[in-house]
Amino acid sequence: MTATSLPPSSAPPVRVRVNRLVLYTVLVALTGLFIGPFGWLILSGLKTPAELAASPVHWLPTDFQWQNFADAFNLIDFLGYARNSLIIALIYAVLVTLSSAWVGFGFARLEAPGKKTLFGILVGSMMLPQMITLLPTYLIFAKLGMVDTYWPWVFWGLAAAPYLVFLFRQFFAGLPRELEEAAIVDGCGYGMIFWRIFLPQSLPVLSASFVIAFTWSWGDYIAPQLLLSTDKSTLAVAVMTTYVTSAGTPVANLQAAASVMYVVPILLIFLIAQRGFVAGMSTTGLK
Repeated sequence: MTATSLPPSSAPPVRVRVNRLVLYTVLVALTGLFIGPFGWLILSGLKTPAELAASPVHWLPTDFQWQNFADAFNLIDFLGYARNSLIIALIYAVLVTLSSAWVGFGFARLEAPGKKTLFGILVGSMMLPQMITLLPTYLIFAKLGMVDTYWPWVFWGLAAAPYLVFLFRQFFAGLPRELEEAAIVDGCGYGMIFWRIFLPQSLPVLSASFVIAFTWSWGDYIAPQLLLSTDKSTLAVAVMTTYVTSAGTPVANLQAAASVMYVVPILLIFLIAQRGFVAGMSTTGLK
C-alpha cells in the first residue's frame, strides 16, 4: 500500500521569502539614497535662512515657507531663462541625436579601412575631461564671432556625441543583415536605408539618446556661463548667480527653491519617455 502524496504547498519556500525580503530592503535603501538629496533640496527650499544656517541641523522647517518658491520665481525672469534653456536643449538634443545615429549607422553597417581604429579613438575621447577642451573651444567660437549666440550648440549637435554614437552603433550592429541586403536589391542607397529602415527601428534608442542629450544641455553650467551674456543665458546659470544679497552672499533657501523648479522639467521628460529610455538602454548591447 502506497502512501498518499500531499499536494505541494502554494506558498513560496522560506528561503525564497527571505531572499525577497532582503532584495526589497536593499531596493528601498537604494531608493532612499537616490531620492534623499532631492528631498533635502525641497526641505531646504521651505526653510528660512536662519534654519538653514542653524547648528545642530534643523531637519524639518518650523513653518513651511511656501513663499520662497513664489519669491524665487518672481525675483528673476524665471520663464525667460527657462525659455533660453529650453531652446538650447531642444536644438542640441535633436541635432546630436540624429547626427549620432548617422555616425553610429556608419560604424555598424559600412566597411572602410581603419574603421575599428577610428571607433576606438571615438570611444577613448569619452575619457577626456571637459576642462581640457574648454579654452580651445572658446577661442574657436570667439574667432568665428559666435560668442553670445546659440550657434555653438548647433555645431556641437551636428558633431555627434561619442557616447550616443556608441549606443547607436551597438543597436544597429544587432539588426539582421538581410534588411539592408533586401533594400539594396530594391535599389535603395545607404542614405535611404538609414532613414527608411534603420532609423524607424531605433525608436527606443532615439528616445534614450534624446533624454540623455536634453539632460546634458539643460544641466550644463560651464558653456552658457562662458559663451552667453546675461540676457541670453540659461536657467542653470541664473539659479547659481542671481539669488544673492547686496553683499554678494548667496540666499540659500531661494536657490534651493529655484533648483527644485529647475529640476521639474527634467523629471517630467523622463517620466514621459521612461519606457522608451529603459528599452533603449537595455537593447543597445544585444544582438
